[in-house]
Amino acid sequence: MYNNLSENVFTGFRELFPEEYFVGFVTLKDVAKVAGVSYATVSRALSGSPEIGESTRKRVVRICEEMGYTPNSVARSMVMKRTNIIGLIVTSIDNPFMSEMTAHLEIYARKCGYNLMVCNSSYNLDLEKEVFALLLGRKVDGIIIIPVGNESYDTLKTLTAQVPTVFIGENMLDLPENYVSVDNTSGMMQATEYLYSLGHRRILYFGARDNSMTHKLRVDGYLHACEKLGITPNVIRNTSARSSFQVGYVLASEHFQKGFSETAILCAADTLAIGVIQAAYEKGIRIPEDLSLMGFDNISFSALPPIDLTTVNQPKQELAISALDMLNNRIKKPDAPHTRTILSPSVVIRNSCRAIDN
Repeated sequence: MYNNLSENVFTGFRELFPEEYFVGFVTLKDVAKVAGVSYATVSRALSGSPEIGESTRKRVVRICEEMGYTPNSVARSMVMKRTNIIGLIVTSIDNPFMSEMTAHLEIYARKCGYNLMVCNSSYNLDLEKEVFALLLGRKVDGIIIIPVGNESYDTLKTLTAQVPTVFIGENMLDLPENYVSVDNTSGMMQATEYLYSLGHRRILYFGARDNSMTHKLRVDGYLHACEKLGITPNVIRNTSARSSFQVGYVLASEHFQKGFSETAILCAADTLAIGVIQAAYEKGIRIPEDLSLMGFDNISFSALPPIDLTTVNQPKQELAISALDMLNNRIKKPDAPHTRTILSPSVVIRNSCRAIDN
C-alpha cells in the first residue's frame, strides 16, 4: 500500500538539503520505502516487467522522478553485459568535418539505443592509442574512430581486436578492419574532370598529405585524371599533420608570393580552400575571376555566401548511418567477417569556379 506518511517525511527531508544532494544518492530501497512496496516491485516497475500493473508502474516512476532517483548504470551493465555506450574518437572536434560527423553519429546512435562518448586524439598517434584504451576501460560496447592516419592500424591493432571497431574516412584497403569511406579517388577524378570541362588546363593540386591514405587516394585521383585528360599535373604538398584553415592560408600565401600560372586550384579539403580564399583576398586575387577554386568534403562553411565553394560532397549522414549499422551488427555478431562500405561522392557546383576560353 502506498505510504503517504513516508512520502511526506521524505518531502520534508528534501526541503533541508539542496536538490543536487540527492543526485546519485537515492537508491531503489529508498524508492521502495516511500512507495510502500518491495525492492523487487520497484525493480520490475522500472524494467517494464508485465508482472507489475500499469497504475503501480506509473506511481513508482513518478516517485522516482520526484525523489531524483538515477539508475546505477554500472551495476546494470554488469548484469546485462552491455553499457549501451559507443566510443567515438575523432582527430579534432574543432575540424568542421569532424564536428558535423559527430553530430550525425550522436543523433543516429540515440535512435539505435546508444549514448556516445567522444574523445579527441589531436592528430597524435600516442594520444589516439591512449584514449582508445580509456574507452576500453569504460567497457564501451564498440568504438568508431576517424583515425589520425594510415599508421593508426599498426598502433591500434592489439586494441581493436578486443572490441568491435569501425573506422570512418580512412580507407583501410585490404587490412582486416571494418571501415566506411567514400571513393576518394573517384571524387578527385570527378573534380579534375569538372575543372577541365570549364576549360582549365593548368590545374594545381593543393595540400597533398603523405601521412594519410585518404589523401593519398585523393591525389591519385587527380593524377589519374591528368593522365587521362592529357594535362600536366602540379602538386603542392602539405607536410603538417592536418588540413586546416591556417595551413591552407600559409601554403597559399607562400605560393602567391612566388607568382602563379595556374587557372584553377583543386584543394585536398575544404578547410584548405577557405585558407586559400583568405590568402587570395589579401593578395588582391579575385575568385573566380582571376582564379577558380575547388575543395573536397562539402563542410557547412562551404555553402556560406562569402565562400560559395564548389566542392566534392562526402555524404556525412550516410557515412554515420553506415558506420553505426556496421558497428551494431559487429556488436551482435563479433565473429562475423570484416566488412567495408565505399560510398560515392559527388560534385557540388557553386560559384568559386568559372569557365575560361582556353
